[in-house]
Amino acid sequence: MGQLTLSVDELRALDKRHHFHPFTDNKALWEEGGTRVITRGEGVYIYDAEGNRILDAFAGLWCVALGYGRKELAEVAYQQMLELPFYNTFFKCTTPRVTELAGAIAELTPPGLDRIFFATSGSEANETIVKAVRHFWNLHGKPNKKTFIGRTYGYHGSTMVTTSLGGMAEMHEHGDLPLPGFAHISSPYWYRFGGDMDPKDYGVVAARELEKKIQELGPDNVAAFIGEPLMGAGGVMLPPETYWPEINRICKQYDVLLIADEVVCGFGRTGEWFGTQLYGIEPDVMTLGKQITSAYLPLSAVVMGPRMRETMHEKGGEFRHGFTYSGHPVSCAVALETIRILKDEKIVERVKTDTGPYLQKRLREFADHPLVGEVRGVGLVAAVELVADKKTRQPFRPEGNAGITLRDHCLKNGLILRATRDSMLFSPPLTITRDEIDEVIAITKKGLDLAAKDLKS
Repeated sequence: MGQLTLSVDELRALDKRHHFHPFTDNKALWEEGGTRVITRGEGVYIYDAEGNRILDAFAGLWCVALGYGRKELAEVAYQQMLELPFYNTFFKCTTPRVTELAGAIAELTPPGLDRIFFATSGSEANETIVKAVRHFWNLHGKPNKKTFIGRTYGYHGSTMVTTSLGGMAEMHEHGDLPLPGFAHISSPYWYRFGGDMDPKDYGVVAARELEKKIQELGPDNVAAFIGEPLMGAGGVMLPPETYWPEINRICKQYDVLLIADEVVCGFGRTGEWFGTQLYGIEPDVMTLGKQITSAYLPLSAVVMGPRMRETMHEKGGEFRHGFTYSGHPVSCAVALETIRILKDEKIVERVKTDTGPYLQKRLREFADHPLVGEVRGVGLVAAVELVADKKTRQPFRPEGNAGITLRDHCLKNGLILRATRDSMLFSPPLTITRDEIDEVIAITKKGLDLAAKDLKS
């Protein structure tokens, strides 16, 4: 293991002939010289085929919670493969690790959210929720309650349905989306849309867009509202403290189910086990994924609260939905071990009281940099937004060029960040140390200075 059987050039040539990359302009990739070949990982670092060590300050895709190379996770996967590599959860069957994991999740989630359906990706989990919610309203004799309301910049997956749930306009273009039955309101993005309003006042205004949309569509036609506790892929937008309490009120008043998509926030990213706990969200159903296995194997989950659980259990009959790998025993064994490590090593507590505040403090040192308009974040997730004019918050044009410029300078100097438009996103493994955070800051500072020179020329 770890030794290349093909040369780097051979791998790139094979990749070019046969591998079509996701979220990639594949033609441009090869015009730029081809893919970077990642060969191994250790802690917060990955290594490419040329031997370069790169600090992954994005934890893969928000997901490598425990860092790379945790032998405990590999060992439990190996043992489970020897014991029972696979059996399905259809036909009135379960396996020990699946049931144990359902119980372990129910102990962590907010009270009442305790019935778990397993899938393998956030997209599958959110697709499941759409089907379950529509079934829920049919069972309650309200077949017209079918429309889901999401938010611009929201991300909930890449299937036709979950892309429709989300508010990424560039993704909608690919499949003539959104599908019928999906609507969107603005995201609570104070820096861009709040103007001169106090954030607390803006939070209420932003939340009441949901009320206006429900009234426009008709309460009898709206099934659910879906939102990430803080918006991840859209640019790490943190809601004002007044936002979610008002969303809770509106959903209750108009009898609209509330879906909390915890795929990014869940399992400690914010310094709480779940973002719903941080923001006081009162969901009817939650979506889990990513860090549930520290990304070592695919797994996701739907967590139902009392209202959905009781309806589906008492009135639902056969739930004609599922996936071959729903509750895969090896993935569930790895998830159980991930949860054990998070608990035993008090990693979530450390994010809340130590490394999270330290990262946020260090990042705010960039507030006076000429490119930086806003630094925002909580726990071990953050964004540094770049602007052309700090006083007016005027973005760069074309939007996205500044972010890519900074991202590329950081990568050349051994740091992976994600650029969303012109916001640089930080989401390192939860095991990152203060010394490693200092390394992140030093390389980001160098990248900012280099990008400033490029953007002024």
